[in-house]
Amino acid sequence: MPTITFIGAGSMVFATNLVGDILSYEALSDSRIRLMDIDEHRLEQTRQIAEAMVDNEGLDATVEATTDRREALEDADYVLNMINVGGTEPFENEIRIPEKYGVEQAIGDTTGPGGVFRGLRTIPTMLDIAADMEELCPDALLLNYTNPMAIVCKAVYEATDVEVVGLCHSVPHTAEAIAEYVDVPQEELDYWVAGINHMAWFLTAEHDGESVYPALEAAYEDEETYRKDTVRFEMMRHFGYFPTESSHHMSEYVPYFRTDGDVIEEMAGTDYAERMATATYLEGWQERSDERDSPELDVDLDEVEVERSEEYAARLIHSLETDTPRRFNLNVPNHDNAIENLPNDACVEVPVFADGAGVHPCSVGELPAEVAALDRQHTTVYELAVEGALEGDREKIHQALKLDPLTAASCTLEEIHEMTEELIEANEAYIPDLDGGGRARPPAAADD
Repeated sequence: MPTITFIGAGSMVFATNLVGDILSYEALSDSRIRLMDIDEHRLEQTRQIAEAMVDNEGLDATVEATTDRREALEDADYVLNMINVGGTEPFENEIRIPEKYGVEQAIGDTTGPGGVFRGLRTIPTMLDIAADMEELCPDALLLNYTNPMAIVCKAVYEATDVEVVGLCHSVPHTAEAIAEYVDVPQEELDYWVAGINHMAWFLTAEHDGESVYPALEAAYEDEETYRKDTVRFEMMRHFGYFPTESSHHMSEYVPYFRTDGDVIEEMAGTDYAERMATATYLEGWQERSDERDSPELDVDLDEVEVERSEEYAARLIHSLETDTPRRFNLNVPNHDNAIENLPNDACVEVPVFADGAGVHPCSVGELPAEVAALDRQHTTVYELAVEGALEGDREKIHQALKLDPLTAASCTLEEIHEMTEELIEANEAYIPDLDGGGRARPPAAADD
């Protein structure tokens, strides 16, 4: 009977999906589910749905809810993290301030100015969670869903002894898209993917032992298909490999697509045009936040059922608990040189086998030089961001943004300096003290 703790369980839809995933396995159906959030209203909504799943299915699982993080972590076997630190105000600052300087982010939560500053406001709370885990459940595995994935995971394994893996659904979602474009069943697509989070690459993709890349290149020539995924098709055309993040998100990882109006117009396509000129993700995020704050739980609890989603967490826990071998793409430290031509201390997204003995990153060897170069630039940005947060080093935060590809394509060095200072000032209540010295700790006003 594993004890599985959810930190940030007020993310009701996501948390209850993951609870349903866990309960869908007979071997996990007696788990002890602990839900923790600082927002009592959202936490109560998640608890009601989770308990309805257990009751309606007649399962032996127990559901507990608390606003006390230490209580939730006591003797946990697995900790699922999905926190959002700071809420709407800093998120809007991270989008609107760079926008003033011409940096048009699509989502701004994992890379660029938005990603770096979201990392700054998230790392202190993550270190506090990890410190509690070191004391209360030192053998627990931390399964992180919070973005910026690479920055958050790297900070945890650099500054603590907690074992952490990062989970992201971009690889299976990309496999689904490729299968559609080449007209093969997704379950029959065999692939080998490696890189960094949101910028990993389908190094091979095969059906019945044959590469689907020729069919994918033919799909590029079909206008209707091309318009579904313009940026990723262009990246494949110019660099040879299909990347793992959707076109609108991928566009902010590189300097080619978001700085010129004519390019934006030329590249407009499904799921890309709506994100290109303005940060519409921000408005959508606020709408979803308002819905989550609704005082009424718009769910018929008698109809709640256990269903299994595509997320990795429950499958990973099931593999570890039952010694069932499975392969995932997870975000892990590159300490054993899973990717030989990325830094040893980078957070990489690689194939990982999991069984009763733990998680085992696979050796990928070297990435092709052309895509390794794209990834390496971001690993440097993330390294500086983490060091800046942990050391309180303001200059390293400046350097991280000056090395970001989209920011560098949009601004002069002096403009980036001014933008960074403005972001620091606007988000002072949410980020560590950046005057140097010591491990980053959250200011008293921080809201986790």
